[in-house]
Amino acid sequence: MRKRNNSSFGTLFVMVLVVAGALFVYFSSMFERNTPIVTMKEHGFWNLKEALHVKIEDESGVKSYKITLKSANEEKTLQYEQLINPQQLLNLEIEPPRSTYAMKDKEIQIIVEANDVSKWNFLSGNAIKKVFIFKIDKKRPRLSIVSNSYKISRGGSALVIFKVEDENLDTLYIQGDNDKHFIPQAFYKEGYFISLLAWPVVESGFKATIVAKDSAGNIAKAYIPLYLKQKNYKVSHIKLSDRFLKGKIADLAEEFVETQGIDDSIEQFKIINEDVRAKNEALIHEISSKVQTKKITNFKINKMYPLKNAQVVATFGDHRKYLYKGEYISESYHLGLDLASNAMAKIKPQNGGEVVFSEYNGLYGNMPLIHHGLGLYTLYGHCSSIKVNTGDEVTKKEVIANTGKSGYAMGDHLHFGVLVQGIEVRPQEWMDKQWIKLNIHDVIKSAKKIIDRN
Repeated sequence: MRKRNNSSFGTLFVMVLVVAGALFVYFSSMFERNTPIVTMKEHGFWNLKEALHVKIEDESGVKSYKITLKSANEEKTLQYEQLINPQQLLNLEIEPPRSTYAMKDKEIQIIVEANDVSKWNFLSGNAIKKVFIFKIDKKRPRLSIVSNSYKISRGGSALVIFKVEDENLDTLYIQGDNDKHFIPQAFYKEGYFISLLAWPVVESGFKATIVAKDSAGNIAKAYIPLYLKQKNYKVSHIKLSDRFLKGKIADLAEEFVETQGIDDSIEQFKIINEDVRAKNEALIHEISSKVQTKKITNFKINKMYPLKNAQVVATFGDHRKYLYKGEYISESYHLGLDLASNAMAKIKPQNGGEVVFSEYNGLYGNMPLIHHGLGLYTLYGHCSSIKVNTGDEVTKKEVIANTGKSGYAMGDHLHFGVLVQGIEVRPQEWMDKQWIKLNIHDVIKSAKKIIDRN
């Protein structure tokens, strides 16, 4: 009886050990059962020139990997490594051998194999083999400018129409200054594009280059040949009075979050003129940077004069420097045209469009903003009342608002602004029928003739 008990106890003990061992193997990180994860930044297309970027991840650590290029006629090892110190994350940059660029294949495979340090699979670990298929595209997009404005003035606008040929086109934009990207819109016939350009008044120079990139990473560039016309803008030295600081600025300071708890009038002015202004302008730039994706076949625009019998009381591009008792305090640029006529005069844009903003915007007060297409926007600041809502489609000569002195305004007037893809431009150009004809309508007319001939 005792022998039977000892035998049963021994069997039970062995079973416990086996179960314990199985549980250890099952739950131990040494025996994790997940294969390495392999991803690649590039996909679908390759130009055989740019590096490929492979990421290999594994919780227990990558022990080895091998990357192979397989074509119709051969297999070539691009990279192989046995890691002395296994790593949980590998970011690999795989440069193609020079010989691969002469390949005639239209399609190749990149094979990534990886093993981890897990003790699973009878101590051999987990392995993965992943195949990435790439279509080979070594040709750059073909770029050609069809028509463009002859010149652009500092603070002004221009138009360009061009053609891009590439069946795998991925990215298309026009590179301006300071990383500004103008986004072109499909135009008239397949492969043609159109875009307005803008030279910021605060920049001394301007250069615009069309950049086309395909899915394989091939890049083509074309410089837009615009004659640059320098234009000088007024510099105003404005003396701040105590009456102004204790009056208008004190009233505005009660309104803005940024000036709460600030009692010093000069500090209030600086915050309003710089921080609040920057916030208000950032909103304007964000909204007016958008361009429609639909194809357009024409762009008819009438000369802009939204206020009947108005007088210009402040010009565009005025560089204002503010002084208090002879000491420099702050500065700003006046990025619109101030027009004044009768108090609460009717504002009637000469072009229809979509109302994309119709609310209060800090220094600009009550401010409708209208998109007329092609990334061209008009702004109406300091209104006493607004007659339209965001999302409305307005027609030309429709009353959208009345002039006023809301926001940062000392008297009843209209701050009229024109923007091209988020950049303020000279309203005077868009108020000039001859300028519009030469720089917009004639450019489009000329381009269509050339396109129809081809």
